[in-house]
Amino acid sequence: MYSSPSQDVTKPLTLNKTVFLGSAIISILLIIWTIAFPDYSEALLSASMTWVSDKFGWYYMLVVAAYSIFALFVGFSKYGDIKLGQDHEKAQFPFLAWAAMLFSAGIGIDLLFFGASEPLMHYLTPHTGLEPASAEAMREALAQTFLHWGLHGWGIYALIGMALAYFAYRKNMPLALRSPLTPIFGERLIKGWLGDGIDTFGVVCTLMGIATSLGIGVLQANAGLTHVFGIESSKTVQALIIVGVVAAAAISAMTGVEKGVRRLSEFNMLSSILLLLAILVMGNTVYLLNTFTQNIGQYFQTIVYKTFDVYAYDGAAGAEWKSWWTIFFWAWWVAWAPFVGLFIARISRGRTLREFVFGVMFIPLGFIFAWFSIFGNSAIDLVANGATELGEIAVNDAAMGMFALFEYFPYSEVLSFAGVVIGLIFFVTSADSGALVLANLSSRGMTNDTDAPVWLRLFWAAATGLITLGLLFAGGFSSLQSVSVIAGLPFSIILVLYMMSMWKSLKEEGNKRKASTIGTANVLDSGKSWKARLQRIVSFPGHAQVEKFLHTVVMPAMSEVEKEFKAGGLKTSLDTKNLASIGEGIDAGMDQDSGQVDGLKLRVGHGDEDDFIYEVNLIKAHRPNFTLSTSTKHAEYYYRAEVFLSEGSQEYDLVGYSKEQVLVDILNQYERHLQYLHLER
Repeated sequence: MYSSPSQDVTKPLTLNKTVFLGSAIISILLIIWTIAFPDYSEALLSASMTWVSDKFGWYYMLVVAAYSIFALFVGFSKYGDIKLGQDHEKAQFPFLAWAAMLFSAGIGIDLLFFGASEPLMHYLTPHTGLEPASAEAMREALAQTFLHWGLHGWGIYALIGMALAYFAYRKNMPLALRSPLTPIFGERLIKGWLGDGIDTFGVVCTLMGIATSLGIGVLQANAGLTHVFGIESSKTVQALIIVGVVAAAAISAMTGVEKGVRRLSEFNMLSSILLLLAILVMGNTVYLLNTFTQNIGQYFQTIVYKTFDVYAYDGAAGAEWKSWWTIFFWAWWVAWAPFVGLFIARISRGRTLREFVFGVMFIPLGFIFAWFSIFGNSAIDLVANGATELGEIAVNDAAMGMFALFEYFPYSEVLSFAGVVIGLIFFVTSADSGALVLANLSSRGMTNDTDAPVWLRLFWAAATGLITLGLLFAGGFSSLQSVSVIAGLPFSIILVLYMMSMWKSLKEEGNKRKASTIGTANVLDSGKSWKARLQRIVSFPGHAQVEKFLHTVVMPAMSEVEKEFKAGGLKTSLDTKNLASIGEGIDAGMDQDSGQVDGLKLRVGHGDEDDFIYEVNLIKAHRPNFTLSTSTKHAEYYYRAEVFLSEGSQEYDLVGYSKEQVLVDILNQYERHLQYLHLER
């Protein structure tokens, strides 16, 4: 059954040739086409974007709203405390490191590019019905910007990220785009051509998105270098920037997520906060705090109306504005979802669904509110008071908007230099995390806790750099951007299927919880042997004692019950587990004796339904402080024989049970499993 998390046989990690070659061929053909026929490809893709917006604009508005509503529902629901992993697992990264990586992966250099420019554009060239540069256009500018960068986009990331992390870490499937679709299409199709097709599509979307983002980034970086150092804006300079960034990303990729991406992300978050505070303190502070407060209120006051506003009554002008702003942003968020979703899933193991949803949707949101309010209102206030040149620069050359704004502040050169450095680090982070995602998608035999080999990550880092260079000299960025946005339409359907799959699986989780509440006999408290029970409660045994218990009590009990299951015609297996297969929390120094048992695993097959899994693992734990003895070796630790089911540790210890009591516990858990299967039918 698909939900069984018990693939014990480790397959070798190899290149998935179908996904790798398929995505490479499609990407190369698209890039050659845009380079060889730039005018024709741009005209065709622009017309295609307009057609998508005209015919499916209503669909984008509805489906993007559905993504966010579903993600929030999961976060608020009774399912919110389900772990993205087994029940006993802890979060892989500390909260601040996790928040920093969410920030860098989901926001990126676009925040610098649009921070001052987009609010100014909405102020000076607002949508139909508003007078340019009016007081109402000023209020509407930030509300519209918040809409494009707010809950809707982060709801998309929350949906895909939770689905990928849930099926990878809760159901023990590969961390790949195909995995969440297993409950709908079945394991055979998902492991075959359909799964390869989905992952290939994801690689192409990710590669195109990263290449165009790097294109935006190189323009921003070159604009900053021109502004700060007077370096000419040229393709040669831009090519050197791309080469330098890709080289830095390659070095970061070799260090892994725990060091490279994490440290760069922490630097990004800290430096961006400092830059934001500098603008707040050196600017019109009270005015900026007032507008920040009002902008948030305006956003939430109008969010429902704007969510469904398709400008149906505003004619051709409204349709054009919608196409080039709101629909473009929704399609762009969806097109970026494979990349960002896979990355935030990769860093979120051990968090609950509630932590994940609220973290992904609200941690970056707070920063976005502050960033656009402080940068956007600073720029709008200056333009409204006579700085017309700033408005012209922002509208005509968005990459220069932030640096033009800095000219109106003290220490403008320091601010501009900081903007260049932050932009370049964002640049490196996007390339590094993108290479990781592309490498993982194009590998076969991936487990949910491993990454693709370094050489494959380096290959994809170099490939994105070469593609960006080729498009830079051919001028094909706008065409490739259109490809990414158009690709968002079919991928939006995959996200709808993700919602269906998550709902099906969460209902199964609910049935498991119901099944676990059925009454069972208390196997330990007969009332006659209270002294033995007390002795068991206050006992903190050592490694050798618990291992002996596994040999002499648990193994005979599990062997007997397995024989009875087999006699009843059921397929069973009983496996001895070694140290490596159990994970952290066991004293490696004790794992040297031949014949050691670190865990036992009983599996009872049920055909197409979920198998019953009952494991007993030797776990190392800290002794309570009141029991510590300085004269005892390893006194700070004791050992437990913990019970694990398919969803993880049940947090109780069998040490001290008799063989009969272990047998009763196995049958109790099996009875609960049968009740769960009954509720599922």
